[in-house]
Amino acid sequence: MPDTPNCRLDGLSPADESAAEAEGDIALWDDLFSTLAEHHTPDGQHSFFVIHGGSATWGIPGAPQLIALHVTRDLTARTFRIEQANQPTVPFAQLWLTGRGCPPDTLQLPDDQRIEPADALTTRIERQIRHSGTRYETKDHYTHDSVPYETWVMVRDSDPSAANLPVRIFLEETNLDALTYTLREGAFRDGTSANQWLFDRDTPLPEPPEHLVSADRRTRAALARSTADRPATAASLPATPAGPSPSSGTPSHRRGGRP
Repeated sequence: MPDTPNCRLDGLSPADESAAEAEGDIALWDDLFSTLAEHHTPDGQHSFFVIHGGSATWGIPGAPQLIALHVTRDLTARTFRIEQANQPTVPFAQLWLTGRGCPPDTLQLPDDQRIEPADALTTRIERQIRHSGTRYETKDHYTHDSVPYETWVMVRDSDPSAANLPVRIFLEETNLDALTYTLREGAFRDGTSANQWLFDRDTPLPEPPEHLVSADRRTRAALARSTADRPATAASLPATPAGPSPSSGTPSHRRGGRP
């Protein structure tokens, strides 16, 4: 199992009451915390963590199981501050920490301590979330920690490309038999239609138009590469112009057919 978070607070004091309370919570629950990913700045002033909180599995149904934790140290005053937020999925925890100065691609889970993305689309959507800045406003989320293992996050998307379908659902589904997971994005007109889909599940998650356009571009690019790499055959070579007619000594101007 991953280690409990080492916040590197030796020799430092809480800068305020909030920091003291956060330090106490970490000490109280550390046996239930597992560090999934961490990043420390070279100057020692900041540490960023994605943590799994084991207590959430027997808490309020649907509660998020991840904690994004940011430690700030004043090495001159020898004090520290702690910010933390419960988050539903790893990409949203990474996004929250990115907003506090963490480089977006540094908090990667070690290969031997994670369930793998099932496909390239999952990886692409995860990166999209990590690099989204203030684009997404989280409205609701739910973590289902029994079969089916899934977490969904409902957001409002402020990007101009989403103007007609601004409510998005990110649905993460885990296959524990295969030790893989998928992440998909759905697009809706409003929260009512998004909630209706979550309740009914009688149609596939409606993909955003921009995903369909992107998939079409990738398909056309793949076809173009395949055509370019294909060896030329007699059928694909341009027709060789006919030479002079043996009988007349003049060039032929006909293509195909009988003279």
